[in-house]
Amino acid sequence: GVKIGLFCTTPMVPLVRSLPPRIAMEMLLTGDPLSAQRAYDLGFINRVVSIEELEAATLEMARKIASASRETIAIGKQAFYQQASLSESEAYGQAVEVMTQNSLHGDAQEGIQAFLEKRTPVWNQ
Repeated sequence: GVKIGLFCTTPMVPLVRSLPPRIAMEMLLTGDPLSAQRAYDLGFINRVVSIEELEAATLEMARKIASASRETIAIGKQAFYQQASLSESEAYGQAVEVMTQNSLHGDAQEGIQAFLEKRTPVWNQ
């Protein structure tokens, strides 16, 4: 944006929350992107794969996520985003409440039982 006279204030919001402030500011002021390796080193992305490995790596991650309970994934994603704007103390309070409520759900009960019985859980999907 800055290279065409437009400061990227909207993309700045998640960028500043995902990278160290000085790195985010450098990107915003110069308009220079991060290389994949630099983004990985900063913890901005989870992994770097070659273009040839991209589809397989994407499918592998999607399968891992899809193997979990949909209900549990939904609860976790909602809690993740809700706690992000809270203080650490408030976030812990919210996390305890969510985990307590989650433990009462059918999929949590099934998962615990399957673990104890050393079997694959059967999710209520």
